[in-house]
Amino acid sequence: MSLPSFLEATGLASLGFTPRELIAWGVVLLVALAVVVGRRLGSWRRSLRARRRGRRAVAGEGAAEALLERAGFRIVDRQARLAWQVDIDGTPTDIELRADLLAERDGRTFVAEVKTGAEAPSVSTAATRRQLLEYLVAYETDAVLLVDVENARIREVTFPL
Repeated sequence: MSLPSFLEATGLASLGFTPRELIAWGVVLLVALAVVVGRRLGSWRRSLRARRRGRRAVAGEGAAEALLERAGFRIVDRQARLAWQVDIDGTPTDIELRADLLAERDGRTFVAEVKTGAEAPSVSTAATRRQLLEYLVAYETDAVLLVDVENARIREVTFPL
């Protein structure tokens, strides 16, 4: 069946479009559909990655607790929230922090930050270093602990203030 006879048979010829215009509209609709489907798939993939990361973090925190306890630390709090106030141009601004763990050992207090993955457990990673410094200042602990779950390693980090 030729395109003009197909258009006649389906009633599309009565719309007044030429076969070339109908093909162009069909291409536009296919491209739009591909964009919508692509965005949905991208969103689904990002959501899946976030869920995996969340599961890994929860499992990592459980392993970190066991690692810290074996090293003689006592867990004081989990997901320890802190309302911290900083001044921005003289205006007090509240910031909420949430550290993975608070721990004690030998009369000293620590904020423990649990990291998984290859890059995150390193103080050479700028974001990790800044987070540890922020926790040390805000929680007013003796030091921070960087807990590398995958390598079963606890690093005590202090900053000269």
